[in-house]
Amino acid sequence: MSKINIRLTIGATVFGAFLANAPSVFAEETQCLGTIGAKTLDNIFVPDGQRYVLNGTRAKGSVVVGRGATLTATGVRINGNVQVDGAHSVWLRNFSSVGGSIQIVQGGAARIATASIEGDLLFDDNDGSVRARDNSIGGNLQAFQNTGGVAIPNNVIGGNLQCKANAPAPTGGGNQASIKEDQCARL
Repeated sequence: MSKINIRLTIGATVFGAFLANAPSVFAEETQCLGTIGAKTLDNIFVPDGQRYVLNGTRAKGSVVVGRGATLTATGVRINGNVQVDGAHSVWLRNFSSVGGSIQIVQGGAARIATASIEGDLLFDDNDGSVRARDNSIGGNLQAFQNTGGVAIPNNVIGGNLQCKANAPAPTGGGNQASIKEDQCARL
């Protein structure tokens, strides 16, 4: 075997070993029905119209909830965002943490309780009852154009508490925020 062939063979072997041990560049998305317990996943997708329960689950990425879907998350840790568009209901509770923001838009009911959220919490254009209770929010808490009732008691908000065009007007109190605006000025 010539020196060139030996070098190519050794180089290919070393490169192959490097690739075999390198982390995957692409994050996986988990789509399943039912319940997931204390397990670590990349991204989680709740398909349209399906029910999903996370109990002590960790998501290294984000959680996306499809139209008409239901998510119940208890004691979860999500490094990314929670994106909800047109879901039937979303419940995030019991000392869950979200490294990004939570956006719940054009859906039904939502309850966010005793959670730690590094980014913003947004309720926008939902027709079910929405509630944010006893949360720690690094960014803003915003409630716009919700028609099923909005309750916002006892949150610690690093940014602003903003509420506009909700019917009926939001209820609650005991919130701490840099600025409280419009319908939430007295909360």
